[in-house]
Amino acid sequence: MKYRSKSPVHLLAAGTLVGVLAGCAHVGQDEFQAEMAQIRDEMQTGDQQLASRIDDVEASVAALEQRMSALEHGLQELAAEYDATVSRLEASLRFAAPVHFGFDEADVRPQDRELLMRFATVIREHYPGALVTVEGFTDPSGSAQYNLRLGQRRADAVRASLVDQGRLAADRVRAVSYGEDTKRLVAPQAAGRDNPAAMANRRVVLVVEHATQSRAAMSSSSES
Repeated sequence: MKYRSKSPVHLLAAGTLVGVLAGCAHVGQDEFQAEMAQIRDEMQTGDQQLASRIDDVEASVAALEQRMSALEHGLQELAAEYDATVSRLEASLRFAAPVHFGFDEADVRPQDRELLMRFATVIREHYPGALVTVEGFTDPSGSAQYNLRLGQRRADAVRASLVDQGRLAADRVRAVSYGEDTKRLVAPQAAGRDNPAAMANRRVVLVVEHATQSRAAMSSSSES
């Protein structure tokens, strides 16, 4: 059994025991035994309640992990079909989807809508309460500030597709922008309308997190 620290019930019982012992000279043996029995019962009840709460939490965590594993398997199958990649972090799955954008554009291409709908279907099937973050990126063309806004428009467009057409809950999907973040460029230095390699930088990444992550981290697209 795992070691568990003393609960408030133990501390209260210990204090009561001190009081009982201090006055034992004035208490009959039968009454003393009754007091001791009551204290033992209270301590046992406290242990059982604490153990029950711990077991409930552990069962909940195990159930969430099972859902996350099933979701990972579903996304791996989808990734193999669409040439995407899935990576597992501590409490999230990162789905690098081949959803790209034209130069200085933020509209979701028709050929990418099916993948987004399939992604939403996998989420609904395996983990409908998960938190989904759409991360928007650009190539290095233009200023950093402009690219942050452009990346946000792209993330917002994908979020709208997942919510409106993919039927994911609006409060479980958010959109953020990383613009031209050099640490996240797929093709470093590739930029411009006429550079085919730059298309790889104009993309979104879909991150799926446990439902137990703070809801305060979630925001609507209007707050992003």
